Amino acid sequence: MDAKTLDIQQEVVVSAPKERVFDALVHRFTDGNYGQEKAPMPMKMELWPGGRWYRDLGDGRGHLWGHVQSIKKGELLEFYGPLFMSFPVTNNVIIRFTEEDGKTTISFSHRGFGLIEMSHIEGLTEGWADYLATIKQDCES
Repeated sequence: MDAKTLDIQQEVVVSAPKERVFDALVHRFTDGNYGQEKAPMPMKMELWPGGRWYRDLGDGRGHLWGHVQSIKKGELLEFYGPLFMSFPVTNNVIIRFTEEDGKTTISFSHRGFGLIEMSHIEGLTEGWADYLATIKQDCES
């Protein structure tokens, strides 16, 4: 397997204030997280610089997905780590929230490098778009 890079850039406009959108995103990355076929997959995120983002399976078992690199509630969430990939890789995800006239633009960036399988690259583009659409729906319904 050769080393590959991924660069996913997406935006979505949500009809809600940025603090509400930020909270909805954190919910979807934690208690409201889901995996394949929308099966529940709750995660935990410690919302401070250096905080862990991980899946707690109980009894000392789980998966580390990353660490919070930067956080400004309602403005920015940045994290880095292997995410779900169990091979030599690093990822950086930056999510910015910009509000104008009661609407919030989520600017989403996921960049990664390592032994990334092509199926993951293809699935991530669709998967992140689905997450952003779900957050939009959460805030607007």
